[in-house]
Amino acid sequence: MNTAANQPQPPESAADNSVVKEIDWEDHRDHLATFDKDGNRRILHPKKPCGSYYDKRTWLSWLLLAVMFTGPFIRINGNPLLMINIVERRFSILGQIYWPQDTIIFAVAMLCFFMGIVVFTTAFGRLWCGWTCPQTVLMEMVFRKIEYLIDGDAPAQLSLEAAPWTGKKIVKRVFKHVVFLALSFLIGNTLFSYIIGSEQLFDIITDDPREHLVGLGFMVAFTMLFYLIFARFREQACTFICPYGRFQSAMLDENSMIVAYDHKRGEGRGRLNRKQSWDERQEEGLGDCVNCHQCVAVCPTGIDIRDGLQMECVNCTACMDACDSIMEKVDRPKGLIRYASLNSIEKGEPFRFTARMRLYSVFLTGLIALFLVLSFTRSEVETTLLRATGGLFHQTKPGVIANLYTLKIANKTSHDIPIEMRLENLAGDITIMGGKDLVTPSEGLAESSALIEIAPELLTGRRTDLVIGVYSGDKKLETIKTAFIGPRTQAEQGKQP
Repeated sequence: MNTAANQPQPPESAADNSVVKEIDWEDHRDHLATFDKDGNRRILHPKKPCGSYYDKRTWLSWLLLAVMFTGPFIRINGNPLLMINIVERRFSILGQIYWPQDTIIFAVAMLCFFMGIVVFTTAFGRLWCGWTCPQTVLMEMVFRKIEYLIDGDAPAQLSLEAAPWTGKKIVKRVFKHVVFLALSFLIGNTLFSYIIGSEQLFDIITDDPREHLVGLGFMVAFTMLFYLIFARFREQACTFICPYGRFQSAMLDENSMIVAYDHKRGEGRGRLNRKQSWDERQEEGLGDCVNCHQCVAVCPTGIDIRDGLQMECVNCTACMDACDSIMEKVDRPKGLIRYASLNSIEKGEPFRFTARMRLYSVFLTGLIALFLVLSFTRSEVETTLLRATGGLFHQTKPGVIANLYTLKIANKTSHDIPIEMRLENLAGDITIMGGKDLVTPSEGLAESSALIEIAPELLTGRRTDLVIGVYSGDKKLETIKTAFIGPRTQAEQGKQP
């Protein structure tokens, strides 16, 4: 984006901008806003944002938080709404259970996810980061709001930080971190339930702790991880850990919509003189930016959006609300900082769906179609039928050749399925060993042996391909193929040298 010709000037006092206190404005691109020249961490105290965009984000955040905390307990057809059990290799998406046998579906789903990020970012920049990313939602809409309630806004936080350790300060600090720790415990265990399931989590909580030492260890680890992220690490999770900010350099172009400063309208910057009209101000080469630094004061990553697009910007819109409030006070149009593309600012072009966006969308549509086809045509069972190791054909009764097979059937559903197997391309019999009906348990595996008997005259040679249908009642669940070994035919014997 744009690098302004005039560099910003420092505020006259810390009250004007608590976030940018002691920053050297002349080399703002030489180091991150959260670190000084010596590499020491600078703790940010962003001003509490307010405005229409912040209100919209708040309402959306409540909805997302409600989905997050209720998700593990919602059941569809008896299965969790979402579960990613990596240990047991068992996944549930919208109540549909997926197993290791569904690797191709999982791979296509991941391609859809990453391709969706590419398409979305190309068109709308980091809208995901600012509005729906769990890190941003929890940090800005939960932990930050609690911090404002306990410690106050940015000036009060700075005063408290600089104050000596009195009883009042100790009580506030202890109370805040106890609340943070409790919230981290709740968040950590909620996300843990997405991995192991809510029932297993409840067992860990209610049973004798000695019976679930590993589970308790993970509960403590998850709690401390989220506590450190939201109490200490904070914006650095976006700056250093998340790769999204670095990806945007390859995915954004001059037509991507981002949070942008209109430098053509705002430059040059200068303090507002109430005795001076706007026409006189423009004659002196000054723009609409009154250099109040409120856009920087509310930024949770400590950047100045007027310096152009930066990796640290998460598109949270706090600077847009802050700037709009100042524009209202000085009787200027809103939108000095707004959602815009480079071309819309430089050339006045409206947002458009470019050829690159269309191409990416075609690929994404194809992947989604493939995912839907694979999901809807996915069999309820996964059958493996292999000839018994070391086994040869044998004659069970006059005029009948038999092969012995090992049989494994994985049930992908949450209910038991009775199984029957039928030869599709040849006449013959399939007998499940054990003398009983084969039933695959819900979300389980049935193992047995199967004996296939065929008349010799139906065989096509030493090896005959068989097509077998797997049925549950009259419903065909799956079609599998295997090989049947028999004696050489007379034609094959005649060809033998």
